[in-house]
Amino acid sequence: MEAILLAGGKAERLGDAAGGRPKALVHVAGKPLVAYQVGRLAAAGVDRVIVSCAAGQGELFERELEGLGTEIVTAEEPERLGRGGGIRFAARERAEEGDVHVLNGDELLDVDFAALLARHRETGAAATVAVARPLSPFGIVELDEEDVVTGFREGGRMPYWVNCGIYAFSDEGLARLPERGDHETTTFPELAAERRLRAFRHEGLWLTVNTPKDLRRAEEHVAAHPEWLAAARA
Repeated sequence: MEAILLAGGKAERLGDAAGGRPKALVHVAGKPLVAYQVGRLAAAGVDRVIVSCAAGQGELFERELEGLGTEIVTAEEPERLGRGGGIRFAARERAEEGDVHVLNGDELLDVDFAALLARHRETGAAATVAVARPLSPFGIVELDEEDVVTGFREGGRMPYWVNCGIYAFSDEGLARLPERGDHETTTFPELAAERRLRAFRHEGLWLTVNTPKDLRRAEEHVAAHPEWLAAARA
């Protein structure tokens, strides 16, 4: 089983917290962020991970992700191809045809990859996208009928589902990806119109690391759940 990791992010919003590293390699509790995902992929039976990265960064990713239980292959984009184009470009490095996991490399999450793949194969979809209900960044103000404030509470989870950036693709889905551009504005709307796109509901952890605050939250999560360190340890 193979997986494609999108790891071309520049970590611009992380600023000095990135330490000059690509976003997917920013350290969380002393390990590269993407190492946690590689470790979970290996535990789910993935034995070959293709990392889509910027030109000149291939050796860095190979060195940083060595010894995590999977073969690491890099696909250096000659220029910015967009996420859909990046997936298509990296897919040329597959060793065999068939279903493949695809995921962003800048997230900390505990999606059940085996269950996602089983769902994808059960439905026969061209692609399956993991979806989650994000936590609201706002608190709720409770009012009575006369607009008197009666209390405050945490916002909880949003009532809608959003794309987690974790997918399972069949050969059909990969073939529909653009050479350049974003699959969410091209391939996915087309597949949805044809009822060839399915969803996998994820209720667990989903944390995208975009800002120093996100990075602190990721550090706090790993500190509170030391089993995550074991997954990312060579």
